[in-house]
Amino acid sequence: MTAPRKPQVALTSKAAPFVIRAERATDVATRETLLDACFGETRHGRTCQRLRDGRAPAAGLALSAMREGKLVGTVRLWHVSAGGRPALVLGPLAVDPACRELGIGAALMHQALAAARARGHDAVILLGDAPYYARFGFSTEKTAELSLPGPFERDRLLAIEFTDGALDGAAGMIVPTGAPLPKRRSVRAPEAHAA
Repeated sequence: MTAPRKPQVALTSKAAPFVIRAERATDVATRETLLDACFGETRHGRTCQRLRDGRAPAAGLALSAMREGKLVGTVRLWHVSAGGRPALVLGPLAVDPACRELGIGAALMHQALAAARARGHDAVILLGDAPYYARFGFSTEKTAELSLPGPFERDRLLAIEFTDGALDGAAGMIVPTGAPLPKRRSVRAPEAHAA
């Protein structure tokens, strides 16, 4: 009697692995295209964008998910003051719609939060879907007295503390505190001289 053979399992393209790494300058154009696809071209007018405009993400806290050499996910964290308390704001988190069933968003969240904690940050705030983000430890418990610089839905302003009490008593406006983006030097063409 021969031993039964194990069935061969064909790996589909959906089974292709992904890797999360630090964002690179070469990711910028693709990241912007991905964000437009996920949130629409009007995403720059959203309230949380006011916390990112003209600012660099927090050091070491801009991540890209890569699959088969293509950027398929992104997340960034930004320095803010939450009613006078130092914190980070997470966002945007985006995953290519064709890859949403692969766990990339959850993997990006776990890695981003672990990196923020490892770098000594005490709290992270975001504006998002409470049922989705609750599984990562986010809640409205510490955000009731905080505001954003624009319209927002109160039940979507969420936070997680890595240090107990980091957001105790936090009240008032959440404002950006991160480093400004470096100004680009414009290169002028030499003026033509009339002969």
